[in-house]
Amino acid sequence: MFQNVGAVLFDLDGTLIDSAPDLGAAVDSMRLARGLPSLPLAHYRPMAGAGARGMLALGFGMTPEHPHYEAMKEEFFVNYENCMTERTRLFEGVVDLVERLLALGLPWGVVTNKSSRFTDPLTAAMPLFATAGAIVSGNTTPHAKPHPEPLFEAARRLSVDPARCVYVGDDERDIVAGLAAGMGTVAATYGYLGQQTDMSSWNAHLHIDSPLELLKSLNQA
Repeated sequence: MFQNVGAVLFDLDGTLIDSAPDLGAAVDSMRLARGLPSLPLAHYRPMAGAGARGMLALGFGMTPEHPHYEAMKEEFFVNYENCMTERTRLFEGVVDLVERLLALGLPWGVVTNKSSRFTDPLTAAMPLFATAGAIVSGNTTPHAKPHPEPLFEAARRLSVDPARCVYVGDDERDIVAGLAAGMGTVAATYGYLGQQTDMSSWNAHLHIDSPLELLKSLNQA
């Protein structure tokens, strides 16, 4: 499907890693500290890709306009920093996928809206990411997704023309950014928003139900 592919880029949360258990635990501990009952992981999982905004909305019905939002967000961040590698795992098939990409001579990288405050220690704790040629966080460039600049930055770091890159993500902003960057776009339906959302309106070039499905679409010159 994709011709002359030179590199593959991925979103992080909900695409390569299942971080929902640690994100949910970080906000749930805030509920418990306030005498509120614990909520199940299933309550938090669908919005795990939205970070603090999504977790505080589900945990407390709180929006960024709330007068205590910034303080609550920082409390959430500290909680998450303290637990972010306890339950987070790579999705099944991701290790095999990356090994196959490297065997094909295809460099790979990560483009996430997660701040480097979290991206750097999290990826450093997981051996797989030592093989990534680029890790671009939400604050690496002046713009975050859906702006295409983070994707352009990753392509520059890999020395690959953006037109020869494929970007895989589980959020509409991933597809918007990928299309704006002129990349092939793949919607990961196994991710967080894929479980709750009609992804057909995103206009991604391809949908995959598991990481290894990506391999069928990669054709190299």
